[in-house]
Amino acid sequence: MDYSSQYSSEGAGILAGIGATFIIIYLAVIVISIAGMWKTFEKAGKPGWACLIPIYNTYIMIEIVGKPSIWLLWCLLPCVNIVFSIWLINLMSKSFGKEEGFTVGLILLPFIFWPMLGFGSAKYVGPSAAEAQQGRFGNQFGNPNDPFNPQNPNQF
Repeated sequence: MDYSSQYSSEGAGILAGIGATFIIIYLAVIVISIAGMWKTFEKAGKPGWACLIPIYNTYIMIEIVGKPSIWLLWCLLPCVNIVFSIWLINLMSKSFGKEEGFTVGLILLPFIFWPMLGFGSAKYVGPSAAEAQQGRFGNQFGNPNDPFNPQNPNQF
């Protein structure tokens, strides 16, 4: 009995071609997303190459939006990281003057919305964190809720 046929090699060739096509499309989507994020970081005055380093890019995004460095820990903890990462991306879009709808786009379609943010007309308007905008961010700016450096000595 002869179980070999010419169809098996043809089918393997077709599947290899389909797989190679998907890999090329996947790499193109990744390159487009990285280019958009790179340009977005440069618009915010940070080095563009920082988007390539996995944990460092989160730290740079935290600096761009004006949140404290402890957010890096929150973005690394399992389960908590989902909430804080979405919040961080929301603050990132608000730092460029965009709304919540743009945040949804950054989360669901990053290969479209990161290039829109990076190469589009969006300008970096500064940290979107309310603490940074109101001048109450950390001890160096005179945080009124800081128990170690109260603004009003008769407060306690």
